[in-house]
Amino acid sequence: MTKRFNIRPLEEQDRDQWQFIWGEYLRFYETKLPLEIYSETFTRLINRDNKNQCCLVAYSGDKLHGLVHYIFHAHNWRTEDVCYLQDLFTLKEMRRHGVAKALIQSVYEAADENGTSSVYWMTQEFNHDARKLYDQIASLTPFVKYQR
Repeated sequence: MTKRFNIRPLEEQDRDQWQFIWGEYLRFYETKLPLEIYSETFTRLINRDNKNQCCLVAYSGDKLHGLVHYIFHAHNWRTEDVCYLQDLFTLKEMRRHGVAKALIQSVYEAADENGTSSVYWMTQEFNHDARKLYDQIASLTPFVKYQR
C-alpha cells in the first residue's frame, strides 16, 4: 500500500479541520467540551514556545486526515520527562491506511528527539480496532485508572 499522506505539526490554518477531527474524537468517547476549551487548546498547540503540549497532523494537500495530541511532563521515577499521548484520531475514510500508526511513530520520534524514552497512553477497553494496532507497537500495562 502506498502512503497517501504526510505528517507535520499543527498550523494556524488547520483550525477548522482540527476542530472537526477533535470533535469527532470527543464524540467517539461521548464527550462534549465548550468552545473555549477548543480555542485555548488550539492556541496552546500552535504556540511554538510551548514545547510541552504538542499536536501532529496527518495530511495530504490541504486536507487533514488525523491528529495526535501529546504532552511532555516530568515524572517522579525518572530524571527525564515522559510523554503522554493524550488524543489520537483518524477520520473514517483514512482508517486502515496507516495514519494512526504513522502518527504514533511520529510521537515516538519527537520523544526520542526530546530525550524522552517513555511514551504512554490510555484507551477504553472496548476500543478493539485501535487496540489491535496498539498491541503491535507498544506493551499493554496492568495499570487501572482512577479519577476524581
